[in-house]
Amino acid sequence: MKFTWFNLMPWPHLPDDFREKNRSVWVDIPQSLYDPEVGNRVYHEYMDQLEYADSLGFDGIGVNEHHQNGYGLMPSPNIIAAGLARRTSRAAICVIGNSIALYNPPIRVAEEFAMLDVISGGRLIAGFPVGTPMDTNFCYGQIPALTRDKYYEAHELIMRAWTESEPFAFDGKYNQLRHVNCWPKPIQKPHPPIYIPGGGSIETWDFCVDNDYNYSFLSFNGYVAGQALLDGFWERVAAKGVDESPYRAAFAQIICVGETDQQAEELYAEHVLYFYNRCLHVFPGFAEPPGYRTLKTIKAGKLSQLSAEAQKSFQSLTWKDLVEGGYVIAGSPDTVRERMEHMIKGLRIGHVFCLMHNGNMPDWKTRHSTKLFAEKVMPGLQDLWPDWKGDDRWWCKPYEGRVRPEDGIDAARADARLPERSGR
Repeated sequence: MKFTWFNLMPWPHLPDDFREKNRSVWVDIPQSLYDPEVGNRVYHEYMDQLEYADSLGFDGIGVNEHHQNGYGLMPSPNIIAAGLARRTSRAAICVIGNSIALYNPPIRVAEEFAMLDVISGGRLIAGFPVGTPMDTNFCYGQIPALTRDKYYEAHELIMRAWTESEPFAFDGKYNQLRHVNCWPKPIQKPHPPIYIPGGGSIETWDFCVDNDYNYSFLSFNGYVAGQALLDGFWERVAAKGVDESPYRAAFAQIICVGETDQQAEELYAEHVLYFYNRCLHVFPGFAEPPGYRTLKTIKAGKLSQLSAEAQKSFQSLTWKDLVEGGYVIAGSPDTVRERMEHMIKGLRIGHVFCLMHNGNMPDWKTRHSTKLFAEKVMPGLQDLWPDWKGDDRWWCKPYEGRVRPEDGIDAARADARLPERSGR
């Protein structure tokens, strides 16, 4: 099993009456609710937590891209990832990911991801989400019905930029470039592992299987509700005749670990409820613009997780509802380990994105939960797929001779190696 500590980086200071006084946490959230000076501390706290997860032995540390919202403060996850690449040495840097249809031209993604892979010494896992409609269509003005078409072209350009050895011209429908010559190239060959985050569009299943990419289901409705969708993915895997390695799939899960089940509720309930009632308060019109979802997906009944019905249900959820319904896996280490094993085997996943920080959770609680998970839960789950041991097709392959932060720089010796100059 692979476990990535994932931080959404929500704004932790939304007022108690946010839902009542504001239409949406996304797209048109009032700028008056953000304080840049407080944001300085928030960013550093969140990045410290990601570095802490690396020190505890998590396989990866993860970030993602969203725009104009209080749900996740990373319009550029690559900036966060660059800081992490310099300050960590072991964990994979999972950027899940860059919404590639938004970049004009998408060669920018190829270049920045290549830089991250080189700086980190081959530790990048590259995510290519289509992007939420809030981000792609309302914040960045993309036409919903063209988003996926632009995505496919962006993907083609990026992959050619990484894998072709000579400069080439690209004459696409949306991008025309006389000279494509990606400098630098990634360390990992032919390219970093590709993860495709999905929230319900079934076209993504075939795209992942056909390209041998990891399908990462990101859902806040929990693993019980996610079962049907993952079952659909595995049906497509079987239909296409490829192997059923659990490492083809990943799942994001909110996790809260306390010393006891009761302590978990006492410590984390208010912060998880903050997340569901404020950070997921999205105007349904932003979540489902006409043309964003294809007919195939709509006919299959795979609609937005942030629909009007979902919004109503989030308002009434209690801690008991969240835990029993599988939205949240919470409790003592034994309870969490048992439920995690049930989720992992039921969904047949080889990778879990662990959402250990939630809503307005203070740093000490986040670290308490994270440490308990790393020391008392994770070790009991790492060998759940013995038949697939060593299958690293969807994991990064770091360069053994990479520079590591702990190596340090001996300034005196470095200075001694400088050529003598007159006057010294």
